[in-house]
Amino acid sequence: MAYGVLGSAVNAYMPSMSTDNIMQLVYLGLLILAIGGSALVAGRKNMGKMLQQAMIWALIFVGVIAAYGLWEDMSRNVGSQQAVVGEDTIAVARSRDGHFYLTLDINNEAIPFIIDTGASQVVLSQRDAERIGIDLASLNYVGSAMTANGIVQTAPVILDDVRLGNIADRNIPAVVNGGNMDASLLGMTYLGLYDRIEISNGQMVLNR
Repeated sequence: MAYGVLGSAVNAYMPSMSTDNIMQLVYLGLLILAIGGSALVAGRKNMGKMLQQAMIWALIFVGVIAAYGLWEDMSRNVGSQQAVVGEDTIAVARSRDGHFYLTLDINNEAIPFIIDTGASQVVLSQRDAERIGIDLASLNYVGSAMTANGIVQTAPVILDDVRLGNIADRNIPAVVNGGNMDASLLGMTYLGLYDRIEISNGQMVLNR
């Protein structure tokens, strides 16, 4: 039973871990197994008590994994928080993964974006496009874009209502990515509406 709980916890948090994190987790697991094995050998005459202690260690291990995953989620959320500094200014801190994230309200839906000053367009994932009411079946994939996974087809769309803090824009051109995409990209068709974009001290400031 303890093994099943442990396996579920590992599976739940493994996707968000890097290779280094996984190796650290494996090392921690081997260390706990070594300690537990030594304890079992030393106390084999009192197996009932030792099994109880082993269960406690297993629960502690599960707790460490759960705490790690919770901390990663909290850190990611804190890192991607945006702050309205003034009427026409947005400041956002660099996330732990090195990217800047902004959440825009598009057609009354909160859509998270990775800021990409190297992207010429706002690029929506199909999932986010559906969330803001775009009918994927009606899209015409007449464009193309080069990505890390090769060339993908894109379909032009217009974002009727786009809001970021106190700043509101209408009829922003964008494209929907025809391929797989983990997150939508905030490119220059939106960022170009700002007069100045500065990055310093781990913070990006956008000013109208």
